[in-house]
Parts: sequence; structure tokens; C-alpha cells
Amino acid sequence: MMIRYASYFIAALLPLLLFRWFAPASIGEIDFWLLWLLAMVLVSLPVVYAEIALAYRSIEAPLAGMQKLTREADASPIWRSFGWLAALVSIVIAALVVSGASTGILAALTELNSSPAVPDFAVAAGLMVIALLLSLLGVAPLPIGLGLMVVGLVLGVASGLPNIDFAMTDISLSEWARAVALALVSVGAGTGLYWFGQNLVTKKTATAVDVDNYNAQNPVRSHAKGEYRATRLVLPIWILQLAVGVIALFISGVALPPIGKLLYWIGVLFVVSYLLHYSTQQLAHKFGLLISLGLTLVLALVLVVVIPTMWLVSILVVISSVTVLLLSIFAGWQMKISHLRKSLNFGNEAFYNLWRIAIRLVVPVALLLALTGWMMQWIS
Repeated sequence: MMIRYASYFIAALLPLLLFRWFAPASIGEIDFWLLWLLAMVLVSLPVVYAEIALAYRSIEAPLAGMQKLTREADASPIWRSFGWLAALVSIVIAALVVSGASTGILAALTELNSSPAVPDFAVAAGLMVIALLLSLLGVAPLPIGLGLMVVGLVLGVASGLPNIDFAMTDISLSEWARAVALALVSVGAGTGLYWFGQNLVTKKTATAVDVDNYNAQNPVRSHAKGEYRATRLVLPIWILQLAVGVIALFISGVALPPIGKLLYWIGVLFVVSYLLHYSTQQLAHKFGLLISLGLTLVLALVLVVVIPTMWLVSILVVISSVTVLLLSIFAGWQMKISHLRKSLNFGNEAFYNLWRIAIRLVVPVALLLALTGWMMQWIS
């Protein structure tokens, strides 16, 4: 039962996890909110549609699914790198938030006069090992993590909300870059997490692959397929992302009490375990479970111990943008039109044409502009 709601848990959790890295400096900027909303509509929504459509078409997780889809579309194997990059993005997100968790937990223990004499990097490494062990539980830690995080945030909100002075500021390319990064990274578009979640639910149901033979033997499921609509999966996820994103923007500057910090960051650890579970499952398709656990742990430890936190933010922005760019070009230009039309199953042909224009043109241009804005910001 929990597997069915994994995508919704992720949609609610990622804004709470990641808004603090992109939003605090822009909370009161009305133009930033509008740009973020525009990026949610023009970039995130078409990409989530693409993930769900490819999941339905491939009936495999991202890494294995891309191998099947590239063969089906007679496309270059280079597009399979999406699966590898998606797994890497989840590990980078895990390293980023575990780095924040180590700092937050030590700060909370210091306020409680019980801080251990252990350096930050050692705490971060220990938390990463714990998260990897929890990842063996699969989806189960997600509701626990959400509950602990919400309780911690409620304790902070009970102490008072921050005063926010709203004002319009000058719109710049770097502001668009931050808005796109927030719309992509914090809602998980292009990470493959929704593809993976959909695969967990539908891998034993009818797919578009060998549909004639399958439906000949399974007329009941053929009827179920006729009722399938990608919109019924995508819109609830996207609306939940939007709602939680607005809440996260308002409370991202809330000061948590020590107990609230501990609950929040322990909850984060449970959520990180699912990200590591996802990356491990992807790598296991190629290397097997034990080797994949080792690779995930080594890479996560290197990132969290060696790489400074702000560098992790930059790495996350670049890799996630490239991953989404690959996904949009593959879905928009490499996949056969008839295959995607069946996988999306829009009730109106106009909606399909709008989505196709967005995934082929709007998303790549928006991402390239965002990357340009980030480059200008880093250079300056």
C-alpha cells in the first residue's frame, strides 16, 4: 500500500528538503515568486509528464527503461546516460541534505548543552551510513520522515513566523536561474523519482509494449489501459508540489527550537534513505545489489565529507539541469510520436500538441537560459 503513495510523499518532501538552499534570499521578492510559478508551469510540469509517460511505456525503472526505450526508438546509447545521471542526482541531493543535517543536529545539541566533541564531517559520515542502512527498508521510512519533519516545523512555526517584506525587484537572468533550479531540483523533476515510483506501482500491469499480444490474453487489463490517463497521475503530484512549495517558501526562514531541529533533521535522515534506496536500485540493474550499496556509500561519503556544501549546491544545479535537458530532448525529439501519444493518452489532441511544443522547445531553451544565468552568477 505504501508503494502506491511513494511519489506523493516525495512531491511533498522535496520542497521541504531543498527550498532552504535556494529560497531564503528571495522570499520577499514578488518577481521571484512569479518566475518560480512560471518555471513550474513551463518546465516542471512538462518534464513530470515526460517521466510518467516514459515509465508507462517502458514498464521499467529509469536505468533499465532507457535501455529499452533507446532500442525501441533506434536512438543512440548516449541517451541512456539519463538513468545514470538521475541516480547521481539523488546521491548529490542526499549528500547536500545530510551535510545540512550534520550541522543542524550539532547546533541543536550545542543549544541543549550536550554537543559531542566530534567534527562535522565525522557526524555527516555517520549519518550517511545510518541513512544507507535505513535504505534497505525501501519506501517505509518516507512517512516517518515526513511526520518528524512536519512536527519539527510546527514547533518552529509555533514560536512565530518571520516578518517578510514583499517588494518587486529587477528581474535578471540569475533570478530566472534560481527560479528554474528551485522548480526542478526541489520538486524532483528529471530525477527519475516519479518514474521510479510509477514503476513500483505499474510494473505488473499492462503496458504499451507488446500491447496486442498482452491484451489478447488479458481483456480486463486492456479495458483498464483504455481508462489510463497520465494527467490523473501528474496533476495531483504537480499540485501537491506547488502547494507545499508555497508553504515551504513562507516557512523556510523559520527559526526552529532545539527539539524542533533534532526532529526535523532526524526526519530528513529517513527521507535521505529513500533517495539512497532509489539510487541503489538503479545501479543494481548493472552491478547487483551488494556492489551497488558499496558504490552508493563510497560516492555519498566522498561528496558529504570532501565537497563543501555550497559546491554541492552548484554541482546539483548543473547535473540536474543536464539530466532534465537530456530527458526533454529524448522525449521530444527521439521518441516516436505515436508511442508518446499512447503513453500520455490525453483526452484532447490540443493538450498533446502543447505538451510536445513545451518538451521540445520551451524546456530546453528555459534550461539553457538558466544555466547561462548560473554561469554569470558564479563568474561575478
